[in-house]
Amino acid sequence: MSDATDATARTLDVREIDGEPFSHVTDALDELGERETLLLVNSFEPEPLYAVLERRGFHYETTEVAPDEWHVEITPA
Repeated sequence: MSDATDATARTLDVREIDGEPFSHVTDALDELGERETLLLVNSFEPEPLYAVLERRGFHYETTEVAPDEWHVEITPA
């Protein structure tokens, strides 16, 4: 039986990264355990990332927190 409290959450705020954040995102996805969630924080909706997530077998849910802050909750499928 699965319990949501068993899951672990990690946060990656790519607004703090100088340069292209894509490699940081893929590294974080590679390190994500099957019961972990990655919260990606970005300054815009990362639409190009969605196809990558789907191709790699991740589920995601995106929320606009503020005009310049988007949260993407990513979990393994």
